[in-house]
Amino acid sequence: MLFSSITFLYYFLPIVIILYLIVPFRFKNLILLTSSLIFYAWGEPKYVFLMMMSIILGYIYGLCIERTRGTHQSLLWMIISCLTSLGLLCYFKYYDFVILNINTLLDTNLTLQNIILPIGISFFTFQILSYTIDVYKGRVKAQRNLISFGAYVSMFPQLIAGPIVRYVDVSKELEKREINHYKIYRGLRRFIMGLSKKVLIANTLGELTQIMRGTDAPSVLFYWMYAIAFTLHIYFDFSGYSDMAIGLGEVFGFYFPENFRYPYVSKSITEFWRRWHISLGTWFRDYVYIPLGGNRVDAPRFILNIMIVWMLTGLWHGAAWNFIIWGLLFGVILLIEKFGFNKVLERLPALFRHLYVLFIVIISFVIFNADTLNQAVNDLISLLGLTSIPLTSVTSLYYLRSYAIIFIIAAIGALPFMKNFYKKLEGTRTIQVLEPLVLILLLFIVTSYLVDGSYNPFLYFRF
Repeated sequence: MLFSSITFLYYFLPIVIILYLIVPFRFKNLILLTSSLIFYAWGEPKYVFLMMMSIILGYIYGLCIERTRGTHQSLLWMIISCLTSLGLLCYFKYYDFVILNINTLLDTNLTLQNIILPIGISFFTFQILSYTIDVYKGRVKAQRNLISFGAYVSMFPQLIAGPIVRYVDVSKELEKREINHYKIYRGLRRFIMGLSKKVLIANTLGELTQIMRGTDAPSVLFYWMYAIAFTLHIYFDFSGYSDMAIGLGEVFGFYFPENFRYPYVSKSITEFWRRWHISLGTWFRDYVYIPLGGNRVDAPRFILNIMIVWMLTGLWHGAAWNFIIWGLLFGVILLIEKFGFNKVLERLPALFRHLYVLFIVIISFVIFNADTLNQAVNDLISLLGLTSIPLTSVTSLYYLRSYAIIFIIAAIGALPFMKNFYKKLEGTRTIQVLEPLVLILLLFIVTSYLVDGSYNPFLYFRF
């Protein structure tokens, strides 16, 4: 069930919110857990049992780790917990990828299982991992209420695509949280804005990228339009979903971490990754990079640490070589910046620094979105005009004119301009009157798009 669906917007969500608000506080986590399992079962009926098993095992491991704290048994339970979670993730997400590569390298004929990836497994696996590791480190106490723990792991607002919420960030709110009309309004406002970004901008740009993929009249201009459209599409798709998740979290009394802070204004790739998918970056920093030694090691080990983290970051996004190359590319660029290029960048005009970041990001997302390595190579050399295709064509100019307005809207929306303008007017009588009307209008327009059956996938749905 997608957030951007009629079923969710006008049936599931209103019923859950009403039930949640009318029951006493001691039943609110039960409502969240039950509704989250129903939400998950709607899209993955058979895998809801995998979700329930993961919850029960994570709960048991947390208790065992805490009860044996200070002994070797505690470490053993933590290792078993990590192996269980990672084992499930690796089986469902990487088994066929490994077998395919073994067959290619060794000329064997091992059978592929064609395993369907459970929705959101990458996200809830990382949440359980962070919980058991933090219990072992003594950062949090083990949750003794299975319903509360289940609500944390399965909470539907951020179950499908994050942000990755650590137990330490919501442990207090699971036990006691404030819910009032202002928070509900503010949360719904954030949700509607994220929904609008997803449906009105991301979906339109996503549809354009599909058209361009299937064109029989390619040109260099067409490839650049495709690359820029996808770069904007993935931002509005993912950040829109994060906005919806954070908004719904606030409706239910939780504060989820910000996941995007206008990454396309960055002046270096280092800065870009402080603004893009923040919850994933901080997760890898705290649970992989720092335990490996971080930057408190000699240069060769530091380089190895960085490359390990970014190879895993690429693999986290998908079981394919283009994702691994995508991750390693960023690892190399970050190392180049760390070992001196940042000082060069600081001496350049801001415009050149922005263009440098945008060029790297656009190229990276072309690799990211390729179905095969051959397709990635062809896309890149076509962008650079190194093939026999023309610079432009009648078809590419037609689509450029047709989608010019959405390109402009997306470019402006990817910048903090509108947010800063809103902050200046926030609290004024004009905003108090117009804001609810604008939100209702946006919801009406979005509903019209969804009723019309427009293009409506979600890129991170199976990450």
